[in-house]
Amino acid sequence: MTEEQSGRMTEEQFHKKMAVDLFNRTWDLLDKPERTPEENDELVHAGHASRFHWGKVGEPLNFARGEQQLSHIYAVLKRAEPALFHGQRALEICRANGIADFDIAFAYEALARAHAVAGNQPERNRYVELGRAAAAGIAREEDRKYFLSQIETV
Repeated sequence: MTEEQSGRMTEEQFHKKMAVDLFNRTWDLLDKPERTPEENDELVHAGHASRFHWGKVGEPLNFARGEQQLSHIYAVLKRAEPALFHGQRALEICRANGIADFDIAFAYEALARAHAVAGNQPERNRYVELGRAAAAGIAREEDRKYFLSQIETV
């Protein structure tokens, strides 16, 4: 009997399941209009745990999305330094791996949001414009519209 037949997961399956579940839990928490301090802690921990698990089984696209999500978390929590760090990592991963479309646009959005939190209006504006320019490369119209709606909230 294989591990799958016995209902047991392989290590790779476990990491992927945890990465996906924690990534989705993080967005659920981010979407809450109000969070408790405990939920803010969970938000940080779930985001980092998701990125950790993607680091075990994912690809550069997963890494970039995880870093963008971490940047977003820290921007929402008004923590500029980690928001900038993770936004920059998302952009670096996109550039190093030729990742474009939706993901490069959101890397720029992450940096715009992080610079806004840091109070650096010129850099915020620069990354908003880079994001808007990158939006032209988003293939799916619904993704482009969603991205443009999000960049307007920075």
